[in-house]
Amino acid sequence: MIGPGTGVRVYVACGVTDMRKGIAGLAALTQDVLRQKPTGGAVFAFRGRRGDRLKLLYWTVRAFASIIKSWNAAASLGLQ
Repeated sequence: MIGPGTGVRVYVACGVTDMRKGIAGLAALTQDVLRQKPTGGAVFAFRGRRGDRLKLLYWTVRAFASIIKSWNAAASLGLQ
């Protein structure tokens, strides 16, 4: 698996983020709300309104990587 090395900082945005935002919108949030440089090598985590989606923003050597994770809470608890 390719990922950030050890010692990478992870910032979690408090509150709810519009999951329709793309890489440019998340990078702008990183600068405006978190007051961090999006190309600084840290991982930035954003949560959706329902809590069932998570978006990660990470600057690789040449470009941004956006990872989206979505899950069904009922399925993860074995209720389906």
